Amino acid sequence: MENEILISEENIDQHLNYLNHIRNDFLGLDTEYKIATGESTRRVYLDSTASTLMMGIAHRTSTKFLHHYANTHSLMHFSAKIATKTYSWVHEQMLNFVKADPEHYTSFFTGSGTTSGMNRIARIFNNLQPKKDVVLVSIMEHHSNDLPHRKHGGHVIHIPVDTHESKMGCIDIKLLKHYLAEYEGRVNYVSVTGISNVTGIINPINEVAKLAHHYGAFVVVDAAQMAAHVPIIMSGHEDPEMDIDALIFSGHKTYAPGSPGVVIARKDLISRVEPDEVGGGMVDRVLPEKYYIKNEFPDREEAGTPNILGAITLGTAIHVLNKIGMNNVLQEDSELTHYCLEEMLKIPEMVIYGETCMETCPRAGTISFNIKQLNHGFVAAILNDYFNIAVRNECFCAHPYVEKMLELTHRIQINNARANNMSSWHNEPWMGMVRVSFGLYNTQEDVDLFIHALKDIILKKDEYSKNYTINNHGDYEHNTFEFSCKDYFSLSDIVSEELKNNS
Repeated sequence: MENEILISEENIDQHLNYLNHIRNDFLGLDTEYKIATGESTRRVYLDSTASTLMMGIAHRTSTKFLHHYANTHSLMHFSAKIATKTYSWVHEQMLNFVKADPEHYTSFFTGSGTTSGMNRIARIFNNLQPKKDVVLVSIMEHHSNDLPHRKHGGHVIHIPVDTHESKMGCIDIKLLKHYLAEYEGRVNYVSVTGISNVTGIINPINEVAKLAHHYGAFVVVDAAQMAAHVPIIMSGHEDPEMDIDALIFSGHKTYAPGSPGVVIARKDLISRVEPDEVGGGMVDRVLPEKYYIKNEFPDREEAGTPNILGAITLGTAIHVLNKIGMNNVLQEDSELTHYCLEEMLKIPEMVIYGETCMETCPRAGTISFNIKQLNHGFVAAILNDYFNIAVRNECFCAHPYVEKMLELTHRIQINNARANNMSSWHNEPWMGMVRVSFGLYNTQEDVDLFIHALKDIILKKDEYSKNYTINNHGDYEHNTFEFSCKDYFSLSDIVSEELKNNS
């Protein structure tokens, strides 16, 4: 695999020890809820593609930092020294994590996820090459890596997915090359996801970069799903055209909920465009009639008071992942994903989207599926209500890709509908998906519970269907079982109790 990082043999055992040490150290692994049967059972969290659980060591580290909390941008008092130095160290960790040369790249934090960073880069790249009016974006993208380019980047052309059986759902590299050649001189940049949030398919980001650079275009990578699963090498390739110009990922998908988004980008590119956001911390001097922006990175890119605590939480999680070794993380993830796919493929009623052979089409962490003749919302509701298995359903903020994968998989039904001038196929039960996704905390036992639940749903589908009605929002509601959020968490009640206990 193009992103593989080799670790010396003598260090492998130590890295795996780190992995085993933290595997059970995540907040929420022991959370229990009362399910429709009346039992209280442990939650099986299989929704990590949406957001991962909090790494325990990251939470504890940030809590310890709070004893020294102060604003950054100063070295005048002890706490400010600690905050400023620690915050700087976190930036260094981000660069090291994605193998970005600190001489040529900078890291900075933005917003609460990938979205704000992608908007930022789209505006920068548009300002750098305003005469280049075309942006190539894969059809696989989450809306966060599609809509910002439509708004800020110019004329967006979507790169189709490969429709061949052995590559179904992967980015079509041949068509990418075709579009780059067709619009040569007009393509400003190419934006592509590292890992699909729908199928878990891994894209060859460095190969994409080489193609883009050959035709004079920049490349930006949405690594929101990639960062927690796959080793990333942004720079230092023998062929410099394989280097990535900008990469963005989210802390809340990298075991650090509450942390900001991360942008890693080439200094020589972003330094040529004045930051969109201005304010304290990123200026050298402010006069009544003008202001002077700092030349130093990352200060010039981070206006105002940063999310210091969130950044430190993320820095800790990233440091731990580096200690484990991302090649080890990928191996663990691949084994679990492969096991789940193999078990699902044994079920005749199962429909899995995207190529399932991981040798020809590498995947990580995510599988989307349907059960034949059952609504995706119905399946997700039963998994939650009767098995305490947390999954996600519908279109996962990736509507074009989901619809395309549905069309490719169900082409016979759709072609029949079209032949009869029927548009009702858009309303068929399978016009959406169920998604299961994994984190470092998930085990084969979790997969076994999930597979057991799927088989039970298929066996007892008629019995389960009697227990549900569809509400006005299209959601499946249990007729007799009602979950009360307040029974488990009420912010006002907790505050009141804390005040009472400390009064």
